[in-house]
Amino acid sequence: MSRKVTDKAVDDRPARHVKTIIIGSGFAGLGLAIRLSQQGRNDYLVLERGSDVGGTWRDNTYPGAACDVPSHLYSYSFALNPNWSRSFSKQGEIQRYIQGVAREYNVLDKHLFNCDVTGARWNNATDLWHIESTQGSFTANTVVSAVGALCEPALPDIKGINGFEGEIFHSARWNHAADLKGKRVAIIGTGASAIQIVPSIAPDVTHLDVYQRTAPWLLPRFDRPYTLPERLAFRHIPGFQRLSRAAIYAARETQVVGLAKVPALMQAFELLAKAKLQLEIRDPRLREKVTPSFRIGCKRMLISNDYYPALSRPNVDVITDGIAEVRANSIVTKDGTEREIDALIVATGFHVTDSPTYNTISGKDGRTLAEVFDEIGQQGYKGSTVANFPNMFFLLGPNVGLGHTSMVYMIESQINYIADALSTFDRLGLRTVEVKREVQDSYNKELQRKLVKGVWSTGGCASWYLDKHGNNTTLWPDFTFEFRRLTKSFDVSAYETATVETSSNDLEVVAAQ
Repeated sequence: MSRKVTDKAVDDRPARHVKTIIIGSGFAGLGLAIRLSQQGRNDYLVLERGSDVGGTWRDNTYPGAACDVPSHLYSYSFALNPNWSRSFSKQGEIQRYIQGVAREYNVLDKHLFNCDVTGARWNNATDLWHIESTQGSFTANTVVSAVGALCEPALPDIKGINGFEGEIFHSARWNHAADLKGKRVAIIGTGASAIQIVPSIAPDVTHLDVYQRTAPWLLPRFDRPYTLPERLAFRHIPGFQRLSRAAIYAARETQVVGLAKVPALMQAFELLAKAKLQLEIRDPRLREKVTPSFRIGCKRMLISNDYYPALSRPNVDVITDGIAEVRANSIVTKDGTEREIDALIVATGFHVTDSPTYNTISGKDGRTLAEVFDEIGQQGYKGSTVANFPNMFFLLGPNVGLGHTSMVYMIESQINYIADALSTFDRLGLRTVEVKREVQDSYNKELQRKLVKGVWSTGGCASWYLDKHGNNTTLWPDFTFEFRRLTKSFDVSAYETATVETSSNDLEVVAAQ
């Protein structure tokens, strides 16, 4: 999504009407499409800007791309995969899994690929969403945004970067035509993507400069191929795979105690990370450079077995001086040092709390989602709805993110909530639903109360979890099974509703019984 749509842009084009439109087909959008088909709700359409399903796993094809959640947990509960090759799957295997699920559940004919949604506007006169895309106009009774948080690359605002004459690309838009072998390469960033890229390219490049602003905490990556007996057990022993998945889930969920409730308990993880650092980096000067200055968990905890060894290679330098400017064939740091390079990789993350898509969605008072969030911060209700945006639902909305376990679990919880909301529409004869502002405010007040107790607020770091108001609008501050409980069913009493019989020109809000 890239621009705001005016009334004229919508009204001048014939529109196709669909009862429900889903925007995006990563794990979230695809999962909801499958659920709607299972419910017999066939009047829906998925608008996907890419040429295939997969979302972030389709787009992020950089060297070393892999998941940091174990394979058996990072998958749909209704489509377990007994054929994972290893405990932590790589990008290609995850993408093939998603593609296979889409085929198995026969929902690809409900997708419109290469369809970039450029705007969505609520029409008060018709009680419909009007949607503009690169493949025409649509109207819908309900819209579900399944645009992931990690889909819009964030480019650094560095003087001269647009004038760089060598190869330059973001990690999420990897240029596979660029041959880095024998080149002098720089990478900006030391986040989750960078720690996978650095070990993958370091052996092949002449020299690699790693520009680090903040050192991350690293934990061991307990990754290994599955043995033949294990793979056979996953396929043929009833319940074995679900038991393995449950054990992984339970182990991951124990981290919530330290992350969200008693931050002092994170000391155990920190001791493990420090031991790893001491063991894998022998040079005391390099070790000092890459030792974090904040409590573990305050920023995303990363897992890797080969990042520290890669930094210790003779052809790799870690640069901690800030970048002053990028020149045609070099980078100049603030201490005046100029380092020549042939290629520049930007691994600076994504627009999470300020996604450009927010500028293209206009609510009932004409304000965009970006304008609403700019005023009050990125707030929603159960990560699924936002006041001022009737009949619009969000998958992976505000405060649904996690730093310790599988996002697919949260996605399926939201799918339960949204699917029940659509059933409630039919059962009660509803025309519109909009979360009450006071309900949303109360919900977010409680969220922030919980968040200030967690390591994200007490750990001494600044992170992309926070919005410009200083609030953590990204993470869920409790056990994930608590979120599952909250989203088990659609709580219509939290919403202003209007019935189908209500005149669109004289809307009388009807309290649903």
